[in-house]
This record gives sequence, C-alpha cells and structure tokens, in this order.
Amino acid sequence: MAKQAILTPVLEEADSTEAAGFAKAANVSGDIGQLSVGKLMWRRFLRNRLAVGGSVVLIFLYTMIAFAEFVIPYDHFISNPDFVARPPQAPRFIDSEGNFHLRPFVYGTETTLDTKNLIYIHKDDPTQIYPIHFFVKGKPYKLFGLIPGDIHLYGVDEPGTAFFLGTDRNGRDMFSRIVVGGRVSMTVGLVGVALTLIFGSVLGTASGYFGGVFDTVLQRGIEVLMSFPTIALWAAFAAALPPDITTITRFFFISIILSLLGWTSLARQVRAKVLAYREMDFASAAKAAGASHWRIILVHMLPNALSHIIVIATLAIPGMILAETALSFLGLGIVPPAVSWGALLQDAQTVAVVLKFPWLMLPGAFVILTVLSFNFIGDGIRDAADPFAI
Repeated sequence: MAKQAILTPVLEEADSTEAAGFAKAANVSGDIGQLSVGKLMWRRFLRNRLAVGGSVVLIFLYTMIAFAEFVIPYDHFISNPDFVARPPQAPRFIDSEGNFHLRPFVYGTETTLDTKNLIYIHKDDPTQIYPIHFFVKGKPYKLFGLIPGDIHLYGVDEPGTAFFLGTDRNGRDMFSRIVVGGRVSMTVGLVGVALTLIFGSVLGTASGYFGGVFDTVLQRGIEVLMSFPTIALWAAFAAALPPDITTITRFFFISIILSLLGWTSLARQVRAKVLAYREMDFASAAKAAGASHWRIILVHMLPNALSHIIVIATLAIPGMILAETALSFLGLGIVPPAVSWGALLQDAQTVAVVLKFPWLMLPGAFVILTVLSFNFIGDGIRDAADPFAI
C-alpha cells in the first residue's frame, strides 16, 4: 500500500505531462488546419522569446538612430575642454543625504589635477544638483535633413552637464557620438546584405538551374574569391578608395566591398537548393507547359528558396556590421571626422587607455548587443521557416 501511495502521484504527473503533450499537438494540428502559412510562421516566431527580445532591441536602436538629432543632447562634433575624459554621470533620484527627488537629476563635476599622470580627474560633486528636463530647447537641427527643429529629448540647465556615457579624450559626449555612429554601423549591414541578396540569389539560382559551362565557370570564380584572405582583401579595396571622397560615398563603397565578398556563400547554398528543385515535378510541369527559363526561375525556384535566403540574409547582417567595425577600427573604413562604432573604438586601442577610461569601450557593447539581436532574430526566422514542426 505504501509503495502504491508513492507511485500514484508519479503516475498521475506522467499522465498529466503526456496529456499536455497530446493537447499541445492537437492545438498545433488545429492551428495548421485553420491558419495560413504566414500566420503559422508568425506564431512560431513569437514563441521564440529571444527572437522577440532581439526584435524589440533592434526596433529601439533603429528608432534611436533615425531620430538621432532629437535624441542626443549635444552636437557630436563639439568638444568640451573643461570635461575631457569625464566619467559617465548616472541619473539619480536619491541624493547623498538620502532625500528622494521626483525628477531625476545628475551631480555637478569636481575637477582636480593628477600631478603624477598630468591629467585632470573629474568626479561627481554632490553639492551641485542639476535636474534633468525633458523636451528642452537646444541647438537647431534638421530631422532627416528636411524637418527643422530645436527640441531635444533631455538636457540640464547650464553649467550642468548630462554625459550619461561620459566623454572621450577630446571632451565630446560619448552618447551622442555612439548614437550618430550607429547610423553607419547599423546601416552598412542592411545595404551590404541587400547587394549580397541580389548577387547571391540571382547568380546562385542561375548557376543551379542552367548548369553546364556557366555553372562550372561561376563555381570556380566563387572558389577563387573564397580563397582570398578576407582582411587583406578588405584592406586592399579600402586603401584603393580616394582619400578625399565624401563620407556618404565612402560608406557606399564600403557596402559594395563587403557585398562583393559576402555573396559567394549565399550563391553556393541557393545553388544547392535549386539543383534539388529543378528535378521536382512542379519544375517539370512548368517546362511541359511551355514556361520560359526566367519564369521558372522567378516564379518557381526563387520563391521556394526564399525562406532559406531570408534566414541567410538575417544571419549575414551581423557579419557585415563586424566587418565595418573592423575596417574602421583599423583606419581603413569610416575615417574622422565621420563617426561609426569602429571609428569610436580607435580611442581604446591601448590597454593603458582602457584601464584609465574604460567607458571608451562602450561602442563595443553596442556592437555586441546589435550582433546578438540579429543572431537571435535569425534563429527565430529559421525556426519559423518550418511552421509545421511541433
């Protein structure tokens, strides 16, 4: 009796677990019968919490860089000689005496000279309290280069400062420079992947569909491109750019360089898909119906490989971002006075600087956050591409 009493709850728990599994399978089967493929893919994507979280992070970051002039409190070019290498100022609600403030505030700055290292040391001064105001008037700007405005998201009254991420070694606000630099670093991946999709999907599909001499020549060319050392090839292409070109022109040249090196892998994978698709019944039926080669490629081949192409593209964007960051860090990409996350990391090339001013590494944290978010989304899309899996 005692043994039966012990086994009963275990058996009941197993039965409940099995019943829950059958119920889940029944719900999924019911959804498959009632919902379209697109809705099933969307529902499966929402089940991946990391993918949803990555989407929220990327939406927030892209919104912030799109409205950068409104978000940032200071011009990212303006130096503040009185606040060179100022550590981050943390927003507070409770002051040094334990009093609670309804409005967030920052402390003022107390500056002393380090006679040993001959540098100024900036510390928070609890005797100076500057409330943080929202939607304040500041330096005029043009949002999207078209809409004039002078309202900024936040700010403090002078002579107070709001350097939430500190300043660099020229006294420029790090938060403002990171947000503006994100426009280059987060956009170069999108532009580069768009070009990669065009080259990789079209050439890969044509290679797999037509075969023969065209396929052989293209695949040998892909192998030659993939055999080159990547960093050396980037350096050669970037060094060939004229030094006097504008920032926008340099940005697009870098995007083209990255896409010329990134399409080969996608072309190989799309070719493998098309090699399998062209032997299937729907391709044979299209040929028997008199469809042209381009119609078969555009209507039958590419749509079937689209989910795979989207997954590869999503996972390729982080690689593009990291490549631009590496080029700019090495001085071969975006060059001053223009800013990107890689260019900002040039200030943190030595261990001595990192030890003294660790906040100069913060652009690297934004790179990591962006790359992880894109990878999470790529994993979610990869799972959603097979919505009928339980």
